[in-house]
Amino acid sequence: MTGEQKENKRELAKLKRMAVEIASEIHDIVEDTLWTDYEKMIGLSQKLKVAVEEANSFKETHGL
Repeated sequence: MTGEQKENKRELAKLKRMAVEIASEIHDIVEDTLWTDYEKMIGLSQKLKVAVEEANSFKETHGL
């Protein structure tokens, strides 16, 4: 594996981790504070959509 391939895999892992962190925030709201923090769900859902799209686009662009 070349250095570039390794760097691309690291970058993809970073992008995926960002999406998982947003999903975790959503999960925490659903489990703990849904009735008081439900309004945060729309913004977090939009952020999650963008994060997943970025990760998928990077993966496709770099053949991972």
